[in-house]
Amino acid sequence: MINDKFPKCYGVIPARYRSHRFSGKPLAEILGKPMFQHVFERASQCPELAQIVLATDDSRIFSSAEQANVPVVMTRDDHLSGTDRVLEAARQIEVSQDAVVVNIQGDEPALEPSMLTELVRPFVSPDVQVTTLARKISPKEAENPDRVKVVFATDGKALYFSRTPIPHPRDGQEHEFYVHIGLYAFRMNILEQFVTLGPSRLEITERLEQLRLLENGISIHVVTTHYESIGVDRPEDIEIVSRILMEKQQT
Repeated sequence: MINDKFPKCYGVIPARYRSHRFSGKPLAEILGKPMFQHVFERASQCPELAQIVLATDDSRIFSSAEQANVPVVMTRDDHLSGTDRVLEAARQIEVSQDAVVVNIQGDEPALEPSMLTELVRPFVSPDVQVTTLARKISPKEAENPDRVKVVFATDGKALYFSRTPIPHPRDGQEHEFYVHIGLYAFRMNILEQFVTLGPSRLEITERLEQLRLLENGISIHVVTTHYESIGVDRPEDIEIVSRILMEKQQT
């Protein structure tokens, strides 16, 4: 799929030590390796990514990454979001304005590399500025406010993201729901614009960072996937992803 129209793609894995629910999460050991190393190794299996770097604000994570031979950069500790950290890292490795930067969640050690391929594939079109992923879910799952829902147009452009079930099926009619998967890819110039815009009204209301783009007229191309995103939010999730990783190693 890579041709002269396809931009160079970089992956950045933000890894912050402090977390409300799981402090030190990037260093959590899973099958003998720190979690960030699993994420890096899984992401490295995506052939479209020319370079992947870990971006942290903590010397413990930085040292551990060096010991594991994972490329790492130190970033400021006052960033308000992972996206801000991704931008600082992208600047440090001198990503060009026309390249694509992929924000790879650092708490998904069972990441499916093909999801990254799906995420960057639309950038063969120069009109695509930002991409993300979504997967079909049941109406019951859509009721969970922790599962962010997305609706999109026939051309794949996102219309809205919400914690409430959208659209609202009036008169009990059936409808498909899609959950948003928090992987993003930005053209570098759009990533810089995103950070300089600052939090928007809808973003603050829903506590959803991606609404900043839509509210400022920047389109997001939604790619549907059948892969499921499995993250580590709490210490008890380690056992779950360990089983999944062992199953992947056996296939």
